[in-house]
Amino acid sequence: MFLDVDGTLLDIAESPGAVHVPQGLLHALTQLQRRLDGALALISGRPVEELDRLFQPLRLAASGGHGAHWRETGASPLRRTTRDLAACLRVQLNALANRHVGIHTEDKGTSFALHYRAAPALADDLRAQLQALLRGPGGMGLRLLHGKQVYEVVAEGVDKARAIQRLLETPGFAGRLPLFIGDDVTDEPALALMPSLGGLGLSVERALPGASAVFSDAAQVREALIKAAGGTDR
Repeated sequence: MFLDVDGTLLDIAESPGAVHVPQGLLHALTQLQRRLDGALALISGRPVEELDRLFQPLRLAASGGHGAHWRETGASPLRRTTRDLAACLRVQLNALANRHVGIHTEDKGTSFALHYRAAPALADDLRAQLQALLRGPGGMGLRLLHGKQVYEVVAEGVDKARAIQRLLETPGFAGRLPLFIGDDVTDEPALALMPSLGGLGLSVERALPGASAVFSDAAQVREALIKAAGGTDR
């Protein structure tokens, strides 16, 4: 089982730091990890260290930064597939965000997100400025992802499909049919991968390409996981 976090397990909040992890979800994930013999992983744009903080004391197999870093079990060391963004580029991205009111930045090391939920009218201008910045010498090898009211600069060749494929090659996941649940365009590569593996892709709120069925919202995902874990919400 491979699970996106924001918008899938957790309700979207005004800022990434304002999300809430219900106790019932934490209990359900703990039970599902045991039932699946550890073959449960979080596949997120957040850094793995941040996932650990959110879901503590639970530590799961995980991939963060849209596949830029990962670990095969909760006890495994973190591996990186790409370096952190150059310091000069991160300075430029912060400066770009500071030119606008209402842009919230999230420096994840291997990627950099600019959230415009508080200033939706800036979407087009912000995208144009980011695209111009990435056309410069500092943007080589990078691409721009567009999520739910957020733009994120990430490395080329990094996505959630590759993240899942890496985990499926590890002993804890090998030989199993995968289930992936996601809610955003950044989850589309993973959803598109599922049929070729004999797996199942499910999306949240809208029917994304590759999804076989749709949950109405993150609350319904949590309800389904709690039920699958054999428990009730707490």
